[in-house]
Amino acid sequence: MNIPNILSVIRICLVPVFILVYFEDTPNSNIFATIVYAIASFTDVLDGRIARKYNITTNLGRILDPLGDKLMTMAVIVCITVDRVIPVWAVIVFLVKECLMGLGGMFLYNKFEEMPPSNYFGKCSTIVFFAVCVILMLFRSIPPVIAMVMISFALAVMLLAFATYAARFVRMMKVSEQSKS
Repeated sequence: MNIPNILSVIRICLVPVFILVYFEDTPNSNIFATIVYAIASFTDVLDGRIARKYNITTNLGRILDPLGDKLMTMAVIVCITVDRVIPVWAVIVFLVKECLMGLGGMFLYNKFEEMPPSNYFGKCSTIVFFAVCVILMLFRSIPPVIAMVMISFALAVMLLAFATYAARFVRMMKVSEQSKS
């Protein structure tokens, strides 16, 4: 276990903390939940920088890091959906995309014993989702039309990132098939 992996585990442990704080019946629960989310996001940035700077990326880290990201993002999106800030279909789109990414990642890991690293679009998607979720948490009474536009934009960026990962998956599979022939 190295420092980046420990930071990813901390991020995973912050998921239930976030949920409890978000639904706390206090006047500033949205602010405290946003702080927990920001701390979790900071651990994500920090673990990536440390892993790259000191060349200590591991396959475990390539699993823990996105797992922590996805669990936290899922917790946030479900909480704001339960709070009726965004519609249920947004959670369904997010869940389907994450399930497909998870299955694809497991398939690639089993086939090649390697997890592909994140890319520019994936990082942009994470940043956009973070910003949109923070705004929606801090301003729970935001007009529904604005909330819909914001979450739709975040999902569009997420789907663009998914398309780039899907294209990489297809390329890896083609190269694998060509090397067999």
